[in-house]
Amino acid sequence: MSLAERSAIDRAPIIDAAAIHKSYGELAVLRGVGLTVARGDCLCIVGPSGSGKSTLLRCLNLLEPIESGRILFEGDDIAQAPKSRAPAIRQRIGMVFQNFELFQHLSARENVALAPIKVKGENRAAALERAQQLLAKVHLPDKGDAFPDELSGGQQQRVAIARALAMEPALMLYDEPTSALDPETVGEVLQVMQELAEEGRTSIVVTHEMGFARRAADRVMFMDGGLVVHEAPPADFFSPDAAVPERLARFLGRLSH
Repeated sequence: MSLAERSAIDRAPIIDAAAIHKSYGELAVLRGVGLTVARGDCLCIVGPSGSGKSTLLRCLNLLEPIESGRILFEGDDIAQAPKSRAPAIRQRIGMVFQNFELFQHLSARENVALAPIKVKGENRAAALERAQQLLAKVHLPDKGDAFPDELSGGQQQRVAIARALAMEPALMLYDEPTSALDPETVGEVLQVMQELAEEGRTSIVVTHEMGFARRAADRVMFMDGGLVVHEAPPADFFSPDAAVPERLARFLGRLSH
């Protein structure tokens, strides 16, 4: 295989979704949404509350069924996959939620090692050793024995990131991972996420942190009313001189005041 062919494969979309529709009763939450993310890229999704951002992530991870549309993940239309395949697919898609979702009766190291042991059948000692390495990666090398109630919110969220990484996912999804944090701990979580993005960890991040989107994203997507309104590289997305939809201009204008 030539270098050009290998490069084309490396840059091929890891996820390619189109025309996703999702409703809850009479409420249409996603109205034909699509996105494409290449391997190694970070896509940040921004927009007002209620625009469908978090629902989109849950659909991509098969936590919510879609009514119509396509979700190609690693070339496989997972939206059409039988429910029995969903757990195996989710092993390849790590998810970091707003509220940590850690097991309170387990230490940080045990939280990180649990899924590799229970789901993948890894040797317990090896899984715990790797969990310790992942805690060091998220800047918590001395917190392996700590329980969640002994950790700050930012530390708990970093444990949650390490837990997602433990399954060696091909794609990371972050659902507003700093929204439940004290302002003092937001930066430590964003730093870890930015480091992972710079390493080439493919990720989709729903966030209100515009500074993070400027620094870490390869592309930024703005959603409103269940639609993708605009998408561009950060330099264009945030440029005061760029031609952007009026709805996005008003959104960014409010954030700057």
